[in-house]
Amino acid sequence: MSTSNQPQDEPGPPTTEIILNLLTSAATAHGVFEAEVLGGVHDVEWPQWYAEHMTRTLAENGYRISRAQT
Repeated sequence: MSTSNQPQDEPGPPTTEIILNLLTSAATAHGVFEAEVLGGVHDVEWPQWYAEHMTRTLAENGYRISRAQT
């Protein structure tokens, strides 16, 4: 998979930075969600929550994930 903003011949930091930022943002937002919405209870469905948050954040920033053409 690749992000649509990055040429296929340039793997590395741009994609890594995008994913790192997404994970950091999701972790922060999920901590707030657990504290405020779930009352401090651990969210056992956190992977689904992270995926939805990251997908939404990508779309809001003009990114989409697509398969690399071979």
